[in-house]
Amino acid sequence: MLEVTLRTPLALEAIRQMARVDGAIVGAGTVLNEVQLAQAIDAGSRFIVSPGLTNPLALAARDTEIPFLPGIAIAADIMRGLDLGLDRFKFFPAEASGGIPALKALSAPFANVRFCPTGGIRPDTAPDWLALPSVLCVGGTWFVKPATARRYRRAARAAAGLAR
Repeated sequence: MLEVTLRTPLALEAIRQMARVDGAIVGAGTVLNEVQLAQAIDAGSRFIVSPGLTNPLALAARDTEIPFLPGIAIAADIMRGLDLGLDRFKFFPAEASGGIPALKALSAPFANVRFCPTGGIRPDTAPDWLALPSVLCVGGTWFVKPATARRYRRAARAAAGLAR
C-alpha cells in the first residue's frame, strides 16, 4: 500500500502512474476537500487519507464507498466521525497531540475505534505504537529519506528517458 500526499502539483500524476503497477494499492493522502477527493479517485486512488474530518468531505467519501481515513486529534472529532458511520481514524499529528498517553486516553471511551497514528512516528517508536490494541498500523515519512528520494528521482528520470 502506497499513500501519495497531495502536496505537490505532480501528486495526481504520480498516483496515475503508480496505480498501473500490478499489485500496488495506491491511495491519496492530505485530501482536504471534495474536489481533491474526486481528483484523487479519478487518478486511480483506492483509498483516501485526510489530515482532518469535515462533514462535507466525509459525506462525499461515504458516497463513493472508497475507504476513507480522516484525521482526528480530540474526542469531539471521533464522536463526529462515529455520527458519520466511521470507526477508523488517522491520529494526527500523533506526537504533537500528546503521543501514546493521549491515544490511550482517547481509546478508553471509544473501545471499538481503531487508529493509524502519523506525525512524529519514528522507526524506534513505531513498535510502541503498534503494541497498543487500538492501533491497526502507523504511518511515517522515514520510509524514504531525502538522500534515498534523490536516488529514486534520478533512477525515475533515467527510466523515463528510455521510454522515448
